[in-house]
Amino acid sequence: MRVAVVGAGYFAQFQIEAWARHEGATLAAVCDLDPDKAGAAAGTHGAEAWSDVEAMLQTVKPDLLDIATPPASHLPLVRLAVENGIHCVCQKPLAPTLAEAEEIVKTATDAGITLIVHENFRFQPWYREIKRQIDSGRLGDLYQVSFRLRPGDGQGPDAYLARQPYFQDMPRFLMHETGIHLIDVFRYLLGEVDAVFADLRRLNPAISGEDAGQVLFRFAAGPRGLFDGNRLAGHSAANPRLTMGELLLEGSAGSISLDGDGGLTWLPLGGEPEPIRYEWRNENFGGDCVYALQDHVVRHFTDGAEIENPAADYLTNMRIVEAAYRAAEAGAWIAV
Repeated sequence: MRVAVVGAGYFAQFQIEAWARHEGATLAAVCDLDPDKAGAAAGTHGAEAWSDVEAMLQTVKPDLLDIATPPASHLPLVRLAVENGIHCVCQKPLAPTLAEAEEIVKTATDAGITLIVHENFRFQPWYREIKRQIDSGRLGDLYQVSFRLRPGDGQGPDAYLARQPYFQDMPRFLMHETGIHLIDVFRYLLGEVDAVFADLRRLNPAISGEDAGQVLFRFAAGPRGLFDGNRLAGHSAANPRLTMGELLLEGSAGSISLDGDGGLTWLPLGGEPEPIRYEWRNENFGGDCVYALQDHVVRHFTDGAEIENPAADYLTNMRIVEAAYRAAEAGAWIAV
């Protein structure tokens, strides 16, 4: 597969590096409005550098366009890809609003273009292992899941400026940009959500949106969930951005906990804790989850493997986020 990446900012570097490393793909081109950024990213991996995305698509003719730009640019970029008959992977958030995200999905669907969302948290190795433990029946009946998001990167007037400065101006931040990762993880582990309750607030006056809060989830199958997010506070980890926090999953037979260093611990009901041994690579981002997602995409196009994160399904995540904001405003449970 010949892949072109549009965007050469902070997180795009992880995507560019992983594509360059994948044996089933060729990084053909990198495009960015800043030609110096495009040149630096492309030159490192022997790809072409472009600053005009339309010209790049028409000249390079990639099999896949990986959109790694801020959300407001996604709709026009997907439209360009559709006009050129090119399948897409698109970074999350898919769009600034649910209505625009729905338009993006409709644009691709009507044209018969495959559109996949770059939602990489579910591909982090600890969540893949937790899913295996659930599927094995080890936890028994599932009771609840909770995640404490504590990256510790949101304090002061310079918060987020070094990596993703547009974070400061997002009118909706914690849930729209970050919490949606855990919504997708919760759905991956426990199934569909049918109602939410939320209490959201802004702690850092230097940013526009909320950066702390708690959201309760009611799953259709019965379990409950809690997302407890605070971007200003930290947690115990050698690299606070590895897991971004700590998870606890509880069932009738015991519980599994995830720590900030990627460690998993099994605690049987009435027994002693024991580590869960599993293999993972501590490279790129989040246990090499970017590469794992891209490998999933390559296997879809080369072997026909079913895609876990099509854009149409990602709309459900956005609807849950929307319900969380409505719940925070109303002070009431809101159905999804």
